Amino acid sequence: MNAYLLSVGDELLIGQTVNTNASFISEKLTQIGVNVENQTSIGDNENQMLQKFREAFDYYDLIIVTGGLGPTHDDITKKSIVKFFDTELVMNNEVLGDITSFFQKRGRVVTPSNKDQALVPNIGEVIRNSRGTAPGIWIEKDDRIFISLPGVPFEMENMIESFVIPNLIEKLDGNTNSILTTNLLTTGIPESILFERLGNLDELLEGAKMAFLPNQFGVRMRITVSESTREATKDKMTQIEQKIRTLAGRYIYGKNDDTLESVVAKLLGERGLTIAVAESCTGGLISNRLTNISGSSSYFERAFITYSNGAKVEHLKIDEDLVQKYGAVSLEVARLMADGVKAVSGTDIGLAATGIMGPTGATPDKPVGLVYIGICDEKMCTAREFRFGDSRLMNKDRASQAALEILRRHLLGIPYEE
Repeated sequence: MNAYLLSVGDELLIGQTVNTNASFISEKLTQIGVNVENQTSIGDNENQMLQKFREAFDYYDLIIVTGGLGPTHDDITKKSIVKFFDTELVMNNEVLGDITSFFQKRGRVVTPSNKDQALVPNIGEVIRNSRGTAPGIWIEKDDRIFISLPGVPFEMENMIESFVIPNLIEKLDGNTNSILTTNLLTTGIPESILFERLGNLDELLEGAKMAFLPNQFGVRMRITVSESTREATKDKMTQIEQKIRTLAGRYIYGKNDDTLESVVAKLLGERGLTIAVAESCTGGLISNRLTNISGSSSYFERAFITYSNGAKVEHLKIDEDLVQKYGAVSLEVARLMADGVKAVSGTDIGLAATGIMGPTGATPDKPVGLVYIGICDEKMCTAREFRFGDSRLMNKDRASQAALEILRRHLLGIPYEE
């Protein structure tokens, strides 16, 4: 089965909104053996939309359209569908009930334009929207499947996973190879060095595919295996993953939807440990990530954003003379911050960050991107130096990632190396 994705919205063309929908849908379709051959973005233009519908029906088995289903004048996808399929809109009482319930839960009144969203094309099957007000539609005609979904990612993703993918799997009914995709998540190692560590990829993968996808937090390795049966696919994926972990395991912190903070949270919970954080250059970002996890109150005790030297002295009880001697951005002060926040909070672990995020504040000896991460427990107290780039916000992301990675390795007893 080959697929075409059409994303609708002026905001996509002018750069106001990044089109994450196409990448999400493509990944989900690839996982079940559907080949995405083309993707297009168009504005809110009925003539263009109808033209794309016609072209898609000539070449593709599956057409998925996202966007243009809202209640305002520029949402024209539903109108275009009616014209293209020569059908009409009818009121769907189930959808109207969904919309009414959606607004009642939020203490809001349903407007006439919102009620109009319950008008659906009198063809195909309605895809109900549990996270919003715009329903989707599934239409089968001339051996083609046409699907229209809302453009709001939060809503679209749920409809893809709960309705579209299960129904497509039924349609495929074993007519394609079993495809499995796994993402191994690494941090603390550059893409080039990771590539070298893995050696001969042809021997490692044995016909499978791998992509290296770097960002400011690390490198994601996407592995795709396709075999004739599900069992064979899973076995091969397991073998490849084991080989990769043998070569680069200490840098791999998780898989697929894991985040470094979720991995760390699990480790802290399993060990019954508590942590407090002292942040300077990261401005609370480390603490924010640690508390993104539900149940974080079981391990996260408190945090201090000690941005100034005075705050470090007052709240972390650091000797002012030592701050003056070594400088606020130093290995020594990072250790003192971690030790101080642990002592003040009475936690098992103290974690700290201090650095120069830029673009100002650098000196000849201490450039932009210089960061020190300190960590202390009842047995040890240490700090490490990192040198990142020139981007202030990216430096904050990288510093928070480095701090959480130091914590992960500390909890697992994995030596930290550059």
